[in-house]
Amino acid sequence: MKQITNSIVMIRPVAFRMNEQTAVNNYYQKVLDGLLPATVNAKAQQEFDALVEKLTAVGVNVVVVEDTLSPDTPDSIFPNNWISFHENGDVAFYPMYAENRRAERREDILDILEDKGFKIENIIDYTSAEEDGFFLEGTGSVVLDRANEKAYCALSPRADEELFIEFCEDFDYAPVLFEAFHTVDGERKAIYHTNVMMSVGDSFAVICADAIDDKQEQKMVLDNLKKDNKEIILITEKQLNSFAGNMLEVLGADDKKYLVMSTAALDSLTPKQIAQIENHAAIISSNLDTIEACGGGSARCMMAEIFLEKE
Repeated sequence: MKQITNSIVMIRPVAFRMNEQTAVNNYYQKVLDGLLPATVNAKAQQEFDALVEKLTAVGVNVVVVEDTLSPDTPDSIFPNNWISFHENGDVAFYPMYAENRRAERREDILDILEDKGFKIENIIDYTSAEEDGFFLEGTGSVVLDRANEKAYCALSPRADEELFIEFCEDFDYAPVLFEAFHTVDGERKAIYHTNVMMSVGDSFAVICADAIDDKQEQKMVLDNLKKDNKEIILITEKQLNSFAGNMLEVLGADDKKYLVMSTAALDSLTPKQIAQIENHAAIISSNLDTIEACGGGSARCMMAEIFLEKE
């Protein structure tokens, strides 16, 4: 299986704001004082459009879908949490922690992709788990090493162990399960999404190993990455807080590899870390300050990768 793809789905927001329902366990979200909701959304749209422009300029195939005003979906800009697309033609729908995020799931996106020639064979729907209070938020909760058939998952209120194991069985991934934490007001709290603290590329992995407090679990995760010949690029918790773990490697024109991140993430990296990354991929960075502050997510969360075959 391929680890990286040339095609991604991105949802352009129409009513982006800080989502009060997700702020309960996403400690990266902030209220931007003094900004009207319309201003926040306009800024988010500008940031979104600038990132899309940078991606398309290097030959990434971006399928932009416009969000709708109704239902109210303040986090629709982060589609990777509710849907994933796989090489065998499978599409997965995921159970979401926040009730207002469940309305983000749109079957018309499948029609849009089919109209563009992508082949969808099968839908695997985990969303009924919401009724029992169990969640698994897509490639936010699960970081996939598709090429080595491994799935990494940091347990949290948004990543249930049994659901994760079920996903791994359905998609033939070996589960790599652990817990990850960050310090919030002097307390160690679970990191809400695995993709905040690690990113797995084709030949490298960016990871905040310090977030895995249990030393045996930390060794187990790093050993898995090493065994698969990934160069491990370690980041600090301070860099994690600047979204330096929330990156995605994509393919541009002529199969050139790019690592996509926010300006804040890039600014937090040391020259040595940047050099390590650039041995594997060119860096694309874009200012996502408003999206990061209000949404508590960054570049990786904005992109749902399409691995579906084309007609």
